[in-house]
Amino acid sequence: MEGLAIRASRPSILCSLPGLNGGSHRRPISDGFLRLPTSSNAADKPKLVAKSASLHPISAVNVSAQASLTADFPALSETNVKEERINGDKKPENIVWHESSICRCDRQQLLQQKGCVIWITGLSGSGKSTVACALSKALFERGKLTYTLDGDNVRHGLNRDLTFKAEDRTENIRRIGEVAKLFADVGVICIASLISPYRRDRDECRSLLPEGDFVEVFMDVPLSVCESRDPKGLYKLARAGKIKGFTGIDDPYEAPLNCEVVLKHTGDDDSCSPRQMAEHIISYLQNKGYLEG
Repeated sequence: MEGLAIRASRPSILCSLPGLNGGSHRRPISDGFLRLPTSSNAADKPKLVAKSASLHPISAVNVSAQASLTADFPALSETNVKEERINGDKKPENIVWHESSICRCDRQQLLQQKGCVIWITGLSGSGKSTVACALSKALFERGKLTYTLDGDNVRHGLNRDLTFKAEDRTENIRRIGEVAKLFADVGVICIASLISPYRRDRDECRSLLPEGDFVEVFMDVPLSVCESRDPKGLYKLARAGKIKGFTGIDDPYEAPLNCEVVLKHTGDDDSCSPRQMAEHIISYLQNKGYLEG
């Protein structure tokens, strides 16, 4: 079996290395590697004994496919965390889900409602945030607990490190989907209001929840209407080329194919009022039993 390489994090470490170069003596460890001879006889293996009170951490590197850190240096086995790559990031393997003594059904019974996610999607200016606020208020008046995850609001905190590039938009949706799932598990009716232009990303969020607990609401409002509203002045900036990758202008919006609720713009102020749209969503929730414990 080949030897093991020990990397010292600081050059000031002094150790006693019996059997190294024919004797036991104190010598400084460099920032490079020291080769420690190994033997098939466990009694012949060198023992690393710290002699300095200012000892810094030492990391072990396996230089042979057959070498075993756990077998040769048991004290180092606790720091040998298994990792795997998921979506380009390292994620520990040795994590286990810890079950709570209070389950979702207990919380729903306490709140007298069922947790779910109302995912309102549509172009900028389609009225997503306005409808979300109207829905939250209408449910509050019925004694139901809700929380709204507004796309702009979340970017002030949790997602403030993300841009509007395609990959960051995907991560933005993923994070909001995970947070929304937690709210639903608590028993809260979570209202997520954001453009979420890509169908694949919305479907990924749907897959996080049990069947039926993801209610996709499509604000079906023509681009011309959204652009005429332009409450934030973003369409004007996009048309002038001052904003790149703006949804509906130079970046696509993929409309839902099989959403639960469609709120279509008809031009009728009464049927298109935020309150009326909110009541339409509430009717769906009532029919599905989400407003009961």
